[in-house]
Amino acid sequence: MRAMILAAGRGERMRPLTDRTPKPLLPVGGLPLIGWHIRRLAAAGITDLVINHAWLGEQIEAALGDGAAFGVRIAYSREGQALETAGGIATALPLLGDAPFLVVNGDVLTDVDFTILAERAESLDGTLAHLVMVDNPAHHPAGDFGLLADGRLSTNPADGVSLTFAGIGVYHPALFADTPPHQPAKLAPLLRAAMADGRVGGERHTGLWLDVGTAERLAEADAIAQHWAR
Repeated sequence: MRAMILAAGRGERMRPLTDRTPKPLLPVGGLPLIGWHIRRLAAAGITDLVINHAWLGEQIEAALGDGAAFGVRIAYSREGQALETAGGIATALPLLGDAPFLVVNGDVLTDVDFTILAERAESLDGTLAHLVMVDNPAHHPAGDFGLLADGRLSTNPADGVSLTFAGIGVYHPALFADTPPHQPAKLAPLLRAAMADGRVGGERHTGLWLDVGTAERLAEADAIAQHWAR
């Protein structure tokens, strides 16, 4: 199974920290933020990784290389400009293959069990996506989608349990069949269309999940990861 780490964002809310350093390389607990994903993916036996990048992407390649230092193999999907989530994934499809794959946002800190998600990928069975959902954080109280009792997701957060998309999911390549590569495209419209057909499942993660989107949350992530590094 392959996994993709999304690392092409500019990190506007983190400026000036991200003016000279891409957000995935900001230090957290003695590692670049993206390094924790790579380490956890490797521990789950997922060692073929794709990383997309745009802003200061050459720094990401210089820091991570071919992945050997982490025990993984990294291929890079280079974007001249950030292509949004769906556009970035569609552009990277030739590197991801024909089987379902895992995607994780590069700017979150989490203890999600990637081993379980790898198992989800093997049993999509007609489902186009399986998303990790978390309780609605204070900065996003309305939530994104509703988790229904049968494990499917609804576009209406008022249906079932209102939760926030964690930026972590398993996708079938068919979800991106009509998304042209090398062009910006958002993921949410694709997911909503698939949800309307009952083809998106989800699960609630109750462990650690932190959207490292501000300098304050970066400091919080650093404090948490300092304990992991011991």
